[in-house]
Amino acid sequence: MSTTADPRLIVGLDLPNVEQSRAMVEQLDGTVSFYKIGLTLLAAPGGVAFAQELRRSGKQVFQDWKLHDIGAQVEGAARSVAAGGCDLLTVHAQPQVMRAAVQGRGEADTKILAVTVLTSLSDADLIDIGYSDTAAVLVERRVRQALACGVDGVVSSPHEAARARALATEAGRPEFLVVTPGVRPAGSDRGDQQRIATPADALKAGASHLVVARPVIAAPDPAGAVRAIIAEIATL
Repeated sequence: MSTTADPRLIVGLDLPNVEQSRAMVEQLDGTVSFYKIGLTLLAAPGGVAFAQELRRSGKQVFQDWKLHDIGAQVEGAARSVAAGGCDLLTVHAQPQVMRAAVQGRGEADTKILAVTVLTSLSDADLIDIGYSDTAAVLVERRVRQALACGVDGVVSSPHEAARARALATEAGRPEFLVVTPGVRPAGSDRGDQQRIATPADALKAGASHLVVARPVIAAPDPAGAVRAIIAEIATL
């Protein structure tokens, strides 16, 4: 069965090595056009080269580095990633970090995404870390800072997508990306995610892109799992 890939769906290659990731891409041939490469794979031998290989093959690639360091290091890292070819690059949503990443990216076509609050964190987890704000309040503050720093979008859970979209609209940034992990088709195991939603609900809330990993790569039929998601979001 042929399927037209939906560029709003980003499949996370959360696999331990390049060989397994390349095999998954082959299984998903024709159904997926956008892939996320996370830290495990980026740190594996050949991981960065594989990400660049995917992009040269015509795929869109999201390198999920979640950069968080002093400004000079983030600026240099963003410059290096952009020079190697990358569509989306994540940094943590702290003003110094975001400004440095935008500076490092320069005129390259890499879009900088600011990670607001990790989708594995609950409000109780934030209290343990030392925050007095709920996830919703903290995400709103970081979205406002991201807009002020000139990044291209944010990563937030589907629960905060609507507010992120509203803030971007108020700022006159209709192109602002709201990328949502924690997306789980109905009936899927939530894994370590706390703030989740179905693909359709995430898009209705204002997400521009959905990141789905385990519900696809751990499925008995990964391509079939992708087709089901594409069918769910086709009319949105």
